[in-house]
Amino acid sequence: MSNQHLLPQVMGILNVTPDSFSDGGRFDRVDHALRQAQQMIADGAHYIDVGGESTRPGAEAVGVQAELDRVMPVIERLTQEFGIPVSLDTCKTAVMAEGLKAGVRMINDIRALRDEGAVELLAQSDAEICLMHMQGEPRTMQEEPRYDDVVLEVKQFLQARVARCEAAGIARDRIFLDPGFGFGKSVRHNYQLLHRLQALHELQLPLLIGMSRKSMLGKVTDREVTDRLPASIAAATIAAMKGARIIRVHDVRETVDAMKIVAATLAGDFS
Repeated sequence: MSNQHLLPQVMGILNVTPDSFSDGGRFDRVDHALRQAQQMIADGAHYIDVGGESTRPGAEAVGVQAELDRVMPVIERLTQEFGIPVSLDTCKTAVMAEGLKAGVRMINDIRALRDEGAVELLAQSDAEICLMHMQGEPRTMQEEPRYDDVVLEVKQFLQARVARCEAAGIARDRIFLDPGFGFGKSVRHNYQLLHRLQALHELQLPLLIGMSRKSMLGKVTDREVTDRLPASIAAATIAAMKGARIIRVHDVRETVDAMKIVAATLAGDFS
């Protein structure tokens, strides 16, 4: 029995920023970014997710032109030369438009297409879309997040954004959902979401999950961001066992191995 259909896909994170929480400044030169992408592809990545604006708590906003200057040289090379689906991590309609022209296959938006014109732009394309939940804005989202029921409220928000997309003519089979671990959520909220992740399957759309190296892992393990690989693998494995379709990570090779074990386990077989 083949278990390939059960293999959760791995999305490699490529931050071309000077200030991302984990790898800021490491890949903000085109040649460095392309070498990292090449390594992630060799390690088994199914997508490369390119981001040009840090969304860590307290991060400074980046203008449209500055973001384009960061991401477009990398995206253009990746789409022309690397033969792997490229995802663009942005919440700006103008940046999405340029990325789509350059051939990106997914728009990964922490604001769930709430920028003016974003839904309409994506309705005119055939790209995949990831809609993420975030309470507040990146600069202030972690100051005092509050929910009566975090899982219910995340689900209701995502349901409303899916409805908005469908109303604009975006087919459901193009949409992924991300509950937004670490985006306007306390450590307790994050683990409540992970514990009850299956509740989001009621929306009948595939889940894209990103917990790699995040502070929710550091708070439990008391490890610094550079020493959270085991915790990241554990979180990715739990999410995959709970039905996540795509796992977004910094450490591709190790996560791909973990997903192979998940797939064999879900199949109850290996062949």
